[in-house]
Amino acid sequence: MTTVSSTLTFGSRTNTSELSDAAFALFDEQGVTVAWTQAAERLVGYSASEVVGRSAALVLPPFAEARAMSAFVAQCRARNGWSGVTAVRHRNGHMVDVSMRLSMLRGQDGAARWLASVSDMGAPPGGAVNGSVRGALLTSAPVGISVRDPQLRSVAVNDALETHDGIHHDARLGRRISDVRPGAEAEAVEAVMRQVLQSGTAKVHEYRMRLAAGLLPEQTFEVSFHCLQGADGQPLGTCMISVNVADRQQERERLSLLGQAGTRLGRTLDVMQTGQELADLAVPLFADFAAVDLEQSVLFGEGSPIHGDEAGRRLPVVRRAGLASIRHGAESPWGRGEPVPRPVDGPTAEVMRTGKSRLEPALDTDATWLDTNPALARSLRMHGVHSLIVVPILARRVLELGRRVPLGVVVFTRGENPVPFQEADLLLAEELVARAALSLENARKFAREQTTALALQRSLLPRRLRGGAAVETASRYLPADIDNGVGGDWFDVIPLSGARVALVVGDVVGHGINAAATMGRLRTAVHTLADMELPPDELLTRLDDTVQRLAEADAGDTDPSPVGATCVYAVYDPVTRLCTMASAGHPPPAIVDPRGRVTFPDLPTGAPLGIGLGVPFEAVELDLPEGSLLALYTDGMVETRGHDIEEGMHRLGTTLAEPGRTLEDLCTRAMEPFQGQAACDDVTLLLVRTRALDPARVASWSLPGDRTAVRRARELAADRLTAWGLEHLEDTTKLIVSELVTNAFRHGSGPIRLRLVQHATLTCEVSDADSCVPHPRTAHTTDESGRGLFLVSQLSRRWGSRLVPDGKVVWAEQELT
Repeated sequence: MTTVSSTLTFGSRTNTSELSDAAFALFDEQGVTVAWTQAAERLVGYSASEVVGRSAALVLPPFAEARAMSAFVAQCRARNGWSGVTAVRHRNGHMVDVSMRLSMLRGQDGAARWLASVSDMGAPPGGAVNGSVRGALLTSAPVGISVRDPQLRSVAVNDALETHDGIHHDARLGRRISDVRPGAEAEAVEAVMRQVLQSGTAKVHEYRMRLAAGLLPEQTFEVSFHCLQGADGQPLGTCMISVNVADRQQERERLSLLGQAGTRLGRTLDVMQTGQELADLAVPLFADFAAVDLEQSVLFGEGSPIHGDEAGRRLPVVRRAGLASIRHGAESPWGRGEPVPRPVDGPTAEVMRTGKSRLEPALDTDATWLDTNPALARSLRMHGVHSLIVVPILARRVLELGRRVPLGVVVFTRGENPVPFQEADLLLAEELVARAALSLENARKFAREQTTALALQRSLLPRRLRGGAAVETASRYLPADIDNGVGGDWFDVIPLSGARVALVVGDVVGHGINAAATMGRLRTAVHTLADMELPPDELLTRLDDTVQRLAEADAGDTDPSPVGATCVYAVYDPVTRLCTMASAGHPPPAIVDPRGRVTFPDLPTGAPLGIGLGVPFEAVELDLPEGSLLALYTDGMVETRGHDIEEGMHRLGTTLAEPGRTLEDLCTRAMEPFQGQAACDDVTLLLVRTRALDPARVASWSLPGDRTAVRRARELAADRLTAWGLEHLEDTTKLIVSELVTNAFRHGSGPIRLRLVQHATLTCEVSDADSCVPHPRTAHTTDESGRGLFLVSQLSRRWGSRLVPDGKVVWAEQELT
């Protein structure tokens, strides 16, 4: 017999709750309870007198039937025990979820004994850890068990105890500790056991035992003692539980790693970032190297197309989303974002096909599947990779032929760490990946919505801005980052009659698809109202009513569209160089004159659209010199984290105060602060530089208020067209002018004026003092009138009317060619 010296330290309390809170029960081979503890009574409510001598089926469902009990005992004997999550029956009838370890002990008579160690799963330490995983982790380390009678003689031990001190069970059974390894330390241990027997409680005494150098390396153990009670409730003996501190610390670190996963994974809705978070979490605490490879469509929130390989097996194309290594990624020939080729017979391809994890404790770096990937083979051999785990990333909602389809795989390897991966490591890896899969699935769903919303928004925004003769234009749009989602910003330049243009920038409340869809509805509404030639303040009033009606229509929906928006609407006339604008809760535009002086007009802010305050919108009129720069923007342009809106407006104005630069250059410079940064809101910028129409291209006359007005208007128009070299438009223009002047003479009032404007088109305008807007009607065959506006619509590109302060203007446009 080998004598092993030890050093005992009493009173140490390094996190012994798992041992002290555990309930213990001892059963014979037939499943009859032979000993009980007070902790077991606290857990299930039965006292020792109620269970000792009775079948374990009273509290343990696996022993419910004799046939089931025999099968269960046979299974436990074959495996030398059992561990996992199960349920025990409480005295009041309800079931208690527990983590249980059933250990087989050898007795003096050769008969087997079974010790059940049970911990309540109601409040697992270290965060919410999956019960089965936590049970497996806590029971994976070898635990030494020794049951002793009241005379402190060993009556039953398990095989794992020999691995702790090197003493065979035959040399231990029937003997006291002082008989096996005499000395002061043994006497101190026996004194502790006597205290436990005398107190009859489940109090745990803990000490550390350091084995001297010899046959076994120096190790540290935690040992707890539990009083076993018989049917009469009196001490029947003690149960000594010995746990290697290093093993226990490793299991605690694993549980801590799972606890960290709850806080470190899923902090963002970015798929790539989530993949990197998983890799960073695993290295170096769990693996020397970790790589997260995702099916490439997952990165964009799309479906999961599967591509066939030469062997006819379906393999998706994956890209590397996460990479972490103790060697800064030296083991991997592929970086983040790059496609990762995989041998069709390799472990990662197999995992993608089957959806089942693969553990290779001893990796064969000369395997044939590496022949097709020499770069990977060289890297594995160079860095001494000897152990491998590959786990599929399974999403709950991605199904194919009734099974969950992997979104990708996670690869863990060890090279510098000499300890190979074991089954417990596989359980931990699967739990880590399962948690990451939830975050990746949420990120994938959000990415799909983000992509859809962005595509919807881009399809609704103007692809080409037409400023005509009125303005030169440039624009920029930067969507919010993926965590905040695409917003509802929009901008537009809308051609109006008489060479004028409408300028609009708006921002819908909220983010996502609903915000983008609402933006599209409002943009369409603005176009419709702009075609009605409404002044800015009246247009915003009508638009406000539209937003309120949309909100009322969506009031009963479970997922209603965003309510509310801000908007600024301006109309610029290149003939008069006047700009009229109104705002609905939107920041004022920046105006830079030709000399580079920046101002923000004192524009009445107005209430946001859809609020329903009933406060009328106010318009202001500004005289803009030719070459003035207008910057219309959304609040994301001037309001960022850490900077208030005034500071942002000053920064924007400073950037734009360089009149010599092109609009495109100014747009680029204005967007530079947002490049490479996560924007919490959409950033939209619309720049326009005003033009003034040459007075020689505008002709205006006052007409007499009698029947000669028509003839006079035709003559004036013909002469002007000749001067402009547009004789080919003379006939149609004379007909249009005739009809418009006739209507003004017959149905209008006050003075009549005729104006011709040559810009991108030829516009004929006839104004009078009457505010009644003309409407075309269908004339019958017997009617002698009523066909004038119909004839105008046939001869012109488009026609319409608008109200002005002193009446109305009816206009018609013709193409110059």
